[in-house]
Amino acid sequence: MIKLVGTGVWVLLVTLASVYFSLKMASAPKVDTAAAEHEAAMEFVTGYTTTIPVIGEAGVSGYLLTKLAYKANKDLAAKQVVPLPDMITDELYTLLVGKKMIDVADAGHFDLDAFRGVVKEGLNRRFGADVIQEVYIEQIDYLTTAAVEDPTPKGGKTLVKGEVPAAEPAEKSGGH
Repeated sequence: MIKLVGTGVWVLLVTLASVYFSLKMASAPKVDTAAAEHEAAMEFVTGYTTTIPVIGEAGVSGYLLTKLAYKANKDLAAKQVVPLPDMITDELYTLLVGKKMIDVADAGHFDLDAFRGVVKEGLNRRFGADVIQEVYIEQIDYLTTAAVEDPTPKGGKTLVKGEVPAAEPAEKSGGH
């Protein structure tokens, strides 16, 4: 009988200790209030899909399609006279056409991090404040003029997204 009571007390102590440590470990972590306030002051801004002509010696050689997104300071962005996506599109044209930041002929040497940095720096210089905190790349594509003039695929089969082949009716089981 004493062994049974001792075992019961031991199980009770182990259960209480495990519940105590589980609750202790599950408590909410301490939040850095400065970092939380900084993140609360940010908003995610999605830019437009921008088609930029790539001009070579013989004229337009292709088109660069870009879509960027940004983490921006809400308060500073709200103070801008021109809407943020429009200003961003204009700055992209300035950077990519005016300064020819991307050389499509030498695409193997494209530095994505440098591109993000130049876009961020150019936008913040244009805004006159540190409005843009981060630049995210959603899309960068290059289409040659030949691909635009003759968009038919060269071989392979074109599939339409969302198209499902019609299901054949199930045969009836039984007597015929």
